[in-house]
Amino acid sequence: MRAQEKTGGLTLKKIGRFCGEYSFVLVFILIFLIYVFVSNGLTLAGVMNIFRHSTAVGIIALGMGLVCLTGEIDLSVGSMLALDAGFSVVVFNMTDSIALTLLFALGFGAVCGFINGILVGYIQMPAFIVTLATMLIYRSFAQYFCQRIDRELLGGGSSVYRMSMESSSYQPMYEFGNGRIATMPIVGMILILLTVLFVYITTSTKYGKKIYAVGSNAKGAQMTGINVSAIKVSVFTLAGVLVGVSSFLWIAMNASADPATTGNSYEMYAIAAVVLGGISMSGGKGKCIGILFGAMSYDCIDKIIVALKMDSLINDAIKGIILILVIMIQIVGPRIKARFAGRKK
Repeated sequence: MRAQEKTGGLTLKKIGRFCGEYSFVLVFILIFLIYVFVSNGLTLAGVMNIFRHSTAVGIIALGMGLVCLTGEIDLSVGSMLALDAGFSVVVFNMTDSIALTLLFALGFGAVCGFINGILVGYIQMPAFIVTLATMLIYRSFAQYFCQRIDRELLGGGSSVYRMSMESSSYQPMYEFGNGRIATMPIVGMILILLTVLFVYITTSTKYGKKIYAVGSNAKGAQMTGINVSAIKVSVFTLAGVLVGVSSFLWIAMNASADPATTGNSYEMYAIAAVVLGGISMSGGKGKCIGILFGAMSYDCIDKIIVALKMDSLINDAIKGIILILVIMIQIVGPRIKARFAGRKK
């Protein structure tokens, strides 16, 4: 009997530990089931569309997750997406090359992220202020240059960066962005592959351990020989590269980029995906795999709001309330757990 009780106790502890460490899976399942209920059933195409619609935010959120793991934040990613995607369209129209467009998108994103990283990591300015400023700068540049660049390079648009339909690479590019392999969107597969890559980096490399160390205790990490400034520069740069990936996929899916609306509020959506994925905003805690589930959860929430035919003007208010509740759970949960642990003693 005692052996059975011990076995049962261990099983409950394992279940409790799993629920604690992988709560983002349970949150996604709950939100997904609500979505299935309100949409009166779900088709395979509907499930696959969740991956497609989660791609842009999900990839950006991977970079945001790395930044948050170091205890910082990046508010510029949405505006960076608009600027990078817009300029990538111009490069595409100039070169008629998918490969050069991809290289530009990655490189330009890296430069934008590097600027943020230098200001935060080495000059040691507050990340909130730095990225708030670059958010305004990148969006402003995206809109300004859209009015100044030759219309032919804009694909004939006057206020939108548009891929030229006369380009020989237009159709292959668009088919790539909207293509599927065995019903699975190609862009969704890229999101999954990038998630696997960053799960490996953060869990199985020295670099990943340094990211967690910096987020847990920057001063302690510095004392152990970790170059905290370099780590912060690197995560902001990687966040920029991932924005570059998202920019390339954005124009492949949409064939255009509107400097006024592309990436609008995506910094908040990325933060929401990170938080729903279980990564602590204070740094040093969480798993990158959670970001994938967080992004899909957020997309399902959006679909639930649409299915319920709520006023579109209230959408962001609902998302904001959900974000506050999730962060509140992150903060209050450990406190409640600590109190119960103290009473048992």
